Amino acid sequence: MDVEDSQYGRMHEAISSDDGHARSGNVWTAASHVITAVIGAGVLSLPWSVAQLGWIMGAIILLAFGAVTTYTSLLLADCYRSPDRVNGKRNYKYSNAVKNILGGRNVILCKIAQYANLCGALVGYTLTSAISMMAIKKAGCFHKEGHATSCRVSGNMFIIIFGALELILSLLPSLEKISWLSIIAAIMSFAYSSIGLALSISKAAGKKHPSGSLTGVPIGGRVTKAQKTWYVFQALGNIALSYTFAMVLIEIQDTIKSPPPENKIMKKAIMMGMTVTTLFYMSIGLVGYAAFGNDAPGNMLTGFGFYEPFWLIDIGNLCIVIHLVGAYQVFSQPVFAIIEEWASHKWKRHGLVHTVHSIRIPFCGSISFTIFSLLVRSLVVVSTTVLAMLLPFFNALMGFIGAVSFWPLTVYLPIQMYLTQTNVQKWSSKWVLNQSLSLICFLITVAGIVGAIAGISQDLRHVTIFDMKY
Repeated sequence: MDVEDSQYGRMHEAISSDDGHARSGNVWTAASHVITAVIGAGVLSLPWSVAQLGWIMGAIILLAFGAVTTYTSLLLADCYRSPDRVNGKRNYKYSNAVKNILGGRNVILCKIAQYANLCGALVGYTLTSAISMMAIKKAGCFHKEGHATSCRVSGNMFIIIFGALELILSLLPSLEKISWLSIIAAIMSFAYSSIGLALSISKAAGKKHPSGSLTGVPIGGRVTKAQKTWYVFQALGNIALSYTFAMVLIEIQDTIKSPPPENKIMKKAIMMGMTVTTLFYMSIGLVGYAAFGNDAPGNMLTGFGFYEPFWLIDIGNLCIVIHLVGAYQVFSQPVFAIIEEWASHKWKRHGLVHTVHSIRIPFCGSISFTIFSLLVRSLVVVSTTVLAMLLPFFNALMGFIGAVSFWPLTVYLPIQMYLTQTNVQKWSSKWVLNQSLSLICFLITVAGIVGAIAGISQDLRHVTIFDMKY
């Protein structure tokens, strides 16, 4: 143990008693939370994104965003405590860190971007899970009736089923109580990514030469110059967003027990999680492009040619659903926490907010809750479920919300907090390099927003509310 660890160990008992919160997380549970939050069903759209960029730029962009996200996440891990990164006061949420380190308008920017992204992700997860459940039913129909059959499937019932399950799981009080669910979800992300990768390898191996080109989808025929530009922008936004998990990083770090210091453990978890994520993203994106070429579908498991073997497609989509069940909880817990904390401060003695009730569930122990928390959590889940049914094109809208939040949450705020905490001199080489990185990512975010708006405008031409068909 080094000097920093020894100093931290001597102070830890006092800090824990002041905090009054028992934590049981470790590097493995934190890494599983990171993988669950980062690797989502969006990984299956990476071949399409690479197809818009081509072999060279596709590989560079995938690797670059993995490196940028890892770097800024390591900076953010040092913001859990402030002003001292080891023995300072705990920041329980991202917004707390921004308030205590930067303050001012940065806090407003953080909260708007963070909670808009979180709420948008909840709707997107609900939709994506419903699509996967629909794909299972559709694959079975094709297997039984033949590919000439239309096999049209409605998704409303599947959206309601997913919402009902999340409503039950939302009764669990915090991220720390659902570590088991996050671990399972992380395993599921490996499973469906591996299935998609294996099917891509099989398809690519059946060709004499890999599909695709150096510059991606060519201009001409079905794709105009303007469309090519929008698709490239959208691909940049999709890849950038697929790495985003900064909005829950502090909450994940708050589940870690210590000593050693939480930032040291979290940095190891980040390196583990992001290494795994980047390797998966590179494999899925490039091998998938080799298999499908410029005709890469938006979703590898629900695209053309993957209706057989139907049982493997079913397993892959089932893994997506299980993974998103856990990811929904990882992203929803901060939303629940901010509302419940606000109510606790506003109504300090109200029984609905502070009186704790318990329900004993056979074989599962007991669940404790307040009436207010029960109502709030139910309202959030029901609202995201209804929105998913009301706006079946919400994936494009979620891409817009995510693009807006990528730069401030993943890049700008972590860099500004790092520069402030470490007192980096303005216009020094370190300051210039970090600000240049922030500027480049800002421009990419703008491009992603433009691409998302173009996608939304196309979806609006043929969408029907409360009528999700696949």
